[in-house]
Amino acid sequence: MTQQSLWQFISDQHDKLLIQITQHLGLTFLSLLLAIAIGLPVGILIAKKRKLASPVLGFAGILQTIPSIALLGFMIPAFGIGAAPAIVALLIYALLPIIRNTYTGITEVNPTVIEAAKAMGMNRKQMLLKVELPLAMPVIIAGIRTAAVINVGVATLASFVAAGGLGEFIFGGISLNNTNMILAGAIPAALLAIILDQTIALLQKAGYRYLKRLKYWIPVIVLIFAVIYYSNSNSDNHLKAGFTPEFMGRQDGDLGLRSVYHLDFNPVVVSDAIMYKAIYEKELDLISGYSTDGRIKAFDLYVLKDDKTIFPPYFAAPIIKKKTLQKFPELKETLNMLSGKLNDSIMTDLNYKSDYLHQTPEKIARDFLIKNNLYKTPQKGNSGTLRIGSKIFGEQYILVEMYKMLIEGYTNNKVETKTGLGGTKICFDALMNDAIDFYPEYTGTGLLVLLKPSESILKHVTQSPEKTYDYVQSEFKKQYGMEWLQPLGFNNAYALMMRRKQAEQLKIKTISDLKNYLDSQ
Repeated sequence: MTQQSLWQFISDQHDKLLIQITQHLGLTFLSLLLAIAIGLPVGILIAKKRKLASPVLGFAGILQTIPSIALLGFMIPAFGIGAAPAIVALLIYALLPIIRNTYTGITEVNPTVIEAAKAMGMNRKQMLLKVELPLAMPVIIAGIRTAAVINVGVATLASFVAAGGLGEFIFGGISLNNTNMILAGAIPAALLAIILDQTIALLQKAGYRYLKRLKYWIPVIVLIFAVIYYSNSNSDNHLKAGFTPEFMGRQDGDLGLRSVYHLDFNPVVVSDAIMYKAIYEKELDLISGYSTDGRIKAFDLYVLKDDKTIFPPYFAAPIIKKKTLQKFPELKETLNMLSGKLNDSIMTDLNYKSDYLHQTPEKIARDFLIKNNLYKTPQKGNSGTLRIGSKIFGEQYILVEMYKMLIEGYTNNKVETKTGLGGTKICFDALMNDAIDFYPEYTGTGLLVLLKPSESILKHVTQSPEKTYDYVQSEFKKQYGMEWLQPLGFNNAYALMMRRKQAEQLKIKTISDLKNYLDSQ
């Protein structure tokens, strides 16, 4: 297939890119204004009451050390999904530099100047507004600039909670092995950080008097961003859909739903880590899930029948370089011990134990191997070390633990696990660059994301699971010098799903039924 250039991609996706830039600016700007509204008074307070400075700055510092993804996760129970949790999280990240610089700027004003102001008869309010703040303003503005740059970067993670922004392209590109998509999100994000930083610097040069006049424009600017953001993110349909970044860019995903089923709606982009919880809590009505996910059972979800078969078979199997199999000759036989041992219902049950019962992947893997008479006590060998990678969802963690236990029990080798590598691109690049030795992959992903065949080939090889497997096996050997080992036995295909009660109430059983329902609204 012809390689699309970055500029062609930007030209094709310019409407979506403009929406994402607007959303990104809105998230950054609104959170920054709120951080200034809170951080500036707090900084002034602790500058006047020095005993409060250490605990307040310490608390703000602790908040900023919380990993951004974790912080977004903490926001969901209180604020749901969308812009609200993202703005609150960004506000928290922006507080420390604003509070600290306000405190520093005021406390470092020359005491002689303060004494002179007192001698002129100024009261505390006059000294603050006419002496301390104007003199401290360069330091305060430096803190605001730092906060702005931080927020532009952190705002890329807002797509995890369906808040939009340039993270949709960045994380979608990582999942889809699409460098153009990554750059289309990363380059504007970097430019926004530079532009915002320089804009604030220009305002600083304009002087304190002109900065005070901005307070009259701030409500207007906030209102404009709020209206634009809402109009871009609001769905016209009765059902609110949420799809993962990877699903949005795949032919066996949103593209296929539009081209084959002619579904025309405006789904929000959301991380697969929270989409199940979002549909369970009625924040979403329709999601792009995985057919063997344990949360289908846990949350009583209904999988819509793919009556036009746009979702190809997704047989799971480890992919590994030929040179690794040559270096560890006993490895192939050991890994193939799992072949055929995991059907759809078994894998769904194992995922249920992880996703809902919160059992550890190690326990789930050990219990399964013991039940199937495959578990052996680790030999603690020293012949060599194998590195196993995985993507960032529960099923892969379980499979990695199974492979680790088999290798350490049946061979004289040790295992290092490198789990949670993100999307397909990160895992596959790690394998190509010898950062890992193998990882579990799916034939549908290998076909559509990594090989990207023509439509004629795609139509032929997706006629059966066996043809799909044979094709990816053959092409991976030719193109990458890699081998797909024997399939594990389950098919983790994409699926559209709704809450069961809602699907029954609306009489939606198939994706075509969904199309007819949306057309009737």
